[in-house]
Amino acid sequence: MEDGRDLVVACIALGANLGDAAVSVLAAMDALARLPGTTVTHRSGLYQSAPVEASGPDFINAVAEISTHLSAPDLLAQLQALEYEAGRERPYANAPRTLDLDLLLYGDAAINSPSLTVPHPRMAQRAFVLLPLAEIAPQRVSAAQLEAVRYQFIVRL
Repeated sequence: MEDGRDLVVACIALGANLGDAAVSVLAAMDALARLPGTTVTHRSGLYQSAPVEASGPDFINAVAEISTHLSAPDLLAQLQALEYEAGRERPYANAPRTLDLDLLLYGDAAINSPSLTVPHPRMAQRAFVLLPLAEIAPQRVSAAQLEAVRYQFIVRL
């Protein structure tokens, strides 16, 4: 325990479709490892995917598994700070972005607050989340989930 909090395994989706997206996603993975009380335990490869409910160029996506002593709200705040540092702007819903970090899973917690929903409510509908998640944590993704997104454009780089 660090600061009285148990260690929790969490999964983070990373994506970008502005600037050098691959460099941004890789840099964000490194930045996750520098969060207080946090270790990156697994990193997926990089994937290229078409925007889903968004506009702009294709995305570069990945998923990281971390072990952290941060609470879910504190982890969310840290993720949002990393997005801001990477130049993330939110001019409108689903705008192209320099960096997008989504908290997919936080241990076995089910959280439904105005600022955070875990498990991420749309993760099962998105190949760009499920394929990299299945790469690093296959027990978290079912064959039925993968089948449901098989027609979405995604390529492992």
